Amino acid sequence: MSSVRSAESNWVPLAERMRPQTLAEFVGQKHLLEPGRLLHSLLEQKKLVSMIFWGPPGTGKTTLARLYAQQMNAFFHPLSAVSSGVKELRESIEGARVRSLRENLPTVLFIDEIHRFNKAQQDALLPYVEGGVVTLIGATTENPGFEVNNALRSRCRILTLHSLNDDELANLVHQALGDAERGLGPTGPVVQDDALQALVRGCNGDARHLLNTLEIAASLAVQQAAAPDPGVITIDTVAEAQQKRMVLYDRNGDQHYQLASAFIKSMRGSDPDAAMYYMVRMLEGGEDPMFLLRRMVIFASEDIGNADPRALQVAMSAVQAFQLVGMPEGSLAMTQACTYLATAPKSNAVIAAYGKARKDVLAWPSLEIPRQLVQAANVVMKQMGFGKGYRYPHSYDGHHVDEQYLPERLQGRHYYEPSSQGYEQHILARLQQWRRKSSAR
Repeated sequence: MSSVRSAESNWVPLAERMRPQTLAEFVGQKHLLEPGRLLHSLLEQKKLVSMIFWGPPGTGKTTLARLYAQQMNAFFHPLSAVSSGVKELRESIEGARVRSLRENLPTVLFIDEIHRFNKAQQDALLPYVEGGVVTLIGATTENPGFEVNNALRSRCRILTLHSLNDDELANLVHQALGDAERGLGPTGPVVQDDALQALVRGCNGDARHLLNTLEIAASLAVQQAAAPDPGVITIDTVAEAQQKRMVLYDRNGDQHYQLASAFIKSMRGSDPDAAMYYMVRMLEGGEDPMFLLRRMVIFASEDIGNADPRALQVAMSAVQAFQLVGMPEGSLAMTQACTYLATAPKSNAVIAAYGKARKDVLAWPSLEIPRQLVQAANVVMKQMGFGKGYRYPHSYDGHHVDEQYLPERLQGRHYYEPSSQGYEQHILARLQQWRRKSSAR
């Protein structure tokens, strides 16, 4: 296994060694770098623009900023908002001013975790960004709409970076195993297919985490092999490297659909324990949390509906909470939503109503609307009787009036049939009262 270690003090982690040196080596973020996309256009035009890179860890924010500066023939000056204050910031800007005057060299000031700067520190940047003394690139894992003040944000383009997909992560593994100069190849261990899948699943789209785990797994494989055998990275090796038992799960295969089905059916069956088990099993197996959150939003209407109108609010709040905090804390909002939905009263009256209404719409798509419901938009329409006889419900006792709202052909149709569960029992009582009046008409 090749390495850049000449001595322990000179050791450089694999993730750092494999950091792309050119844009051609960069993996991921095609939505920014493909022809016609914003960042590709800026690079092509050699145009310096202040930006904020927003995305999860290990998606290439620092690397992309460095490569951008390289392509622009600009000096790249990195700062960390965690360890730098106003003093370091001013020194960096003064250095940029000197370089600009003496060498005619622009400076890209890269601030990692820019959301950690307070308002005063962010405000201190404004005149220098506005005046072109520096081109700012900030990197953040937090929503810049909340964490970067309006004045600074308005002077930057915000670019969203995405977690790497499975194919992109697998590509990185193969690159590292095959690179003799910076990686582990060509005499490094081989990786079994299921071990590769486990590596990819276990890093949650984080390239840095992936390469760090791969390096540990490769070291373990070499230690376990008899020289000169380079060793084999197995799923057990990966589990040892990650220090956790691997959950066997295929996000695109049968297990995905089987576990998703079990998750939904457990909520429908009002078993919060089973629903939690399947949800956590999918998350630990590398499932996209947004897939599970989308299923819960759908479930809130499809299987609960108006039996508990708050269910949809809880599900949507879980989505918003997850988008704000991400993992791992976002799993708490998911847990709250999962247990609430599983224990809520159930009704499928909403989806049943939609199905019946849709059937009639497809059968009779253009039935005439009752004339009293049509807004008479002009004199001619008034003369033809449109809108005549409409009774305003709020002018009547109970704010209800027995009116003909459906087209003539569909009179008497009842699409929505509330259950006797939860809040729907109150809706059912009201509907029954109104429908009795209508039938007696």
